[in-house]
Amino acid sequence: MVKLSVIVPFYNVQQYAPDTLRSLRANARQDFEFILVDDCSRDETPDILARAERELQGAVYVRHEQNGGLATARNTGIDAARGEYLTFLDGDDWLAPGYYEQLLAAIEDLGVDFVRTDHVQATARARSIHRVPHGRRGVVLNPREAILPADRSTSVDYAYAWAGIYHRRLIDRGVLHFTDGLRTAEDRPWIWKLHREAESFGVVGLLGVFYRRGVSSSLTQIGDVRQLDFIRAFDQVVRETAEDREADKLLPKAVRTYCAIISHHLGSIERFEPPVARKLKSMSAVALRRMPQDVLDDALDSMDVQRATRLRRLRRRPVSAGVAA
Repeated sequence: MVKLSVIVPFYNVQQYAPDTLRSLRANARQDFEFILVDDCSRDETPDILARAERELQGAVYVRHEQNGGLATARNTGIDAARGEYLTFLDGDDWLAPGYYEQLLAAIEDLGVDFVRTDHVQATARARSIHRVPHGRRGVVLNPREAILPADRSTSVDYAYAWAGIYHRRLIDRGVLHFTDGLRTAEDRPWIWKLHREAESFGVVGLLGVFYRRGVSSSLTQIGDVRQLDFIRAFDQVVRETAEDREADKLLPKAVRTYCAIISHHLGSIERFEPPVARKLKSMSAVALRRMPQDVLDDALDSMDVQRATRLRRLRRRPVSAGVAA
């Protein structure tokens, strides 16, 4: 039996893929599988992965004929996974040796649906530790209770899919898949659904994932239209949270977070191509009008003056009838 399935999407990362694969080799075990999903790369990545399938114990190579984005590539991996537990890694990141064995031991010891972990961010030569924003560690927790409070960073704001491990029963409950086609912010609806619908989770202080920040090909560094998928992602968060049995309690957090993300993008609008910047403003204005207006009023009242003023100005912006997210 396969104990752990590791899902690793790759897209045009020939510079980094060898480091990623070496770190997987240092985590291999007879009952681990590594599902290497190439999302129709146009560089040398497919050749690197085809070689890895022959040389890396437990490697399973899957290639997309069309580029579908990170969410779709992860779903391909989930559908192919045979493990009792699943985890994720991005094709330009890497791991400490023996990390997965410790991660697996953590979830088996706690007996929970999923576990969240800290990680190391690597920016050029600099390293910094980023922690799950939850104080209680090594104990069984209720995922719904970790969503709030609305005005502080919580576990749903730490949306990295690769910073954790997940029991296969979450697939059976329809909780683990991502929204197909999302090009950015794909982790946001996913982490919210995980916290609303899973029954138990834990937080541990393991440091073994190294997240490569500032990669030039990463969508977080590219100001093109794909970045605007964050609107689709957060529309989904708000819509699904509004249907939750505790909508009155949870919606303020969802709306306030959406507002904060819109403000963040507007605050760095110069990095977008001019037509995309104009579309960002129009689509964000429409998005604000789609939100529950009483909840939005309270969210804006709770924010600092600079962000609240920026969003109130955007809310009043005239928008043509043809603009839609």
